[in-house]
Amino acid sequence: MIEREREPRVTRRRFLGHLGTSLVSVAAGGWLAREARAALAGGFSAPPHFAPKAKRVIYLTMVGGTSQLDLLDPKPTLLRHDGDACPDELFVGKRFAFLRQSPVLFGSPYRFERVGRAGVGVSELLPHFRDIVDDVTVIHSMQTDEFNHTPAELELLTGIGRFGRPSIGSWVAYGLGSENEDLPAFVSLVSTPTQPASGRASWGSGFLPTRYQGVELRDQGSPVHFLADPPGVTREDQREAVAALAKIDGAAAKRWHSPEIEERIAQYELAFRMQMSVPEATDISREPAAIQEMYGTSLGRNAFANQCLLARRLIERGVRFVQIFDNGWDHHTALRAVLPGKCNRIDRPAAALVRDLAQRGLLEDTLVIWASEFGRTPMAQSKDQSGAGAAAGRDHQRDAFTIWLAGGGVKAGHVHGRTDELGHTAVENPVHVHDLNATVLALLGIDHEKLVYRHQGRDFRLTDVHGKVVRDIMA
Repeated sequence: MIEREREPRVTRRRFLGHLGTSLVSVAAGGWLAREARAALAGGFSAPPHFAPKAKRVIYLTMVGGTSQLDLLDPKPTLLRHDGDACPDELFVGKRFAFLRQSPVLFGSPYRFERVGRAGVGVSELLPHFRDIVDDVTVIHSMQTDEFNHTPAELELLTGIGRFGRPSIGSWVAYGLGSENEDLPAFVSLVSTPTQPASGRASWGSGFLPTRYQGVELRDQGSPVHFLADPPGVTREDQREAVAALAKIDGAAAKRWHSPEIEERIAQYELAFRMQMSVPEATDISREPAAIQEMYGTSLGRNAFANQCLLARRLIERGVRFVQIFDNGWDHHTALRAVLPGKCNRIDRPAAALVRDLAQRGLLEDTLVIWASEFGRTPMAQSKDQSGAGAAAGRDHQRDAFTIWLAGGGVKAGHVHGRTDELGHTAVENPVHVHDLNATVLALLGIDHEKLVYRHQGRDFRLTDVHGKVVRDIMA
């Protein structure tokens, strides 16, 4: 005789635990909870809070801290005082990652030219950026609370300088869902051998359901691990296995009312569909030679250019949020030796991405962001702290850095904010990273104060208790 499985004893703790679990989606509130679940099941997007200017995002993340003083924020006064002792007010009582003794000022060794309608100062290291300068908004007055890489990356991308929070891409996927049921809503790409200092938390879902985390696609080999069917396993075998798992998990979900079981069912289904959709979407060799030339791609290699082109292909196919991480911008020493090479690798493809989106009619509702976790100091850093010679670099700077945005409802040919004459701090229209995140959500039609998720007894949001939408950069 086969004994029937006994029902577990319903204790007070078990009852309250199941009650809390089943009410999570209700507590999350309104259309976000209902439509985000529906988006996964049916592949359609949830309605925004108000009319969006952008439908999708491509986020070019320059990991390590780009030197705004050598790229987009020229300072003639700093150049005139190159090698002079740093004024006390810039150093004494301030916190830096590595500067410990009074340094000297470091004027940029690169030539700048004012270009475009707004007269943006563009370094000789970014010749291709000049071609798109009238398509972008440049923000010179960015600020963050953190001065070390991991917490600064986390604050920029998750809203707080500690692990455990959802990334901005996950919040967008949670709020708006996907436009393609065969591809994830959020994709992450890493164009360098090394990961960001904050690792996969940069595109993690934190306490949000796991379906909203970024799916990392690779340039070499299979785009996703275990994408191909195992030897001897047919497509129909896979379909039957997924169906059987869904039936088993469905029974468990009905019994236990567990959202995580429903998550598992949906992830199996998406993974099965991705086996067909991902190889086609990620095959950039299908692109015409002229497009390959415009981006400067290197087929078969892990390259920023390849991933910019791939990002365009993904958003064309309904991926909501694509984020590219390019590591190696942490130039504490030998800036003259390494910065030109980094710029050479990213300048052409980043400009090509904006131009390509524009010629396809996609730039209008695709927001492109080029940003780093912080900037670099106007003071020199070198191994012996002796001066701004060939070995000099720059330390981390949290009080002033530059980013740019294009398309997706931002002004074209616009400059926002200003730094002081040495480029040390923002003195006009400062924009905190919380403000940036609030603005990105607003461009997507999301009120950052209403995009919330109930966790551990309270509502959380990307901007925490901060953030003001920067209306001045919106078209």
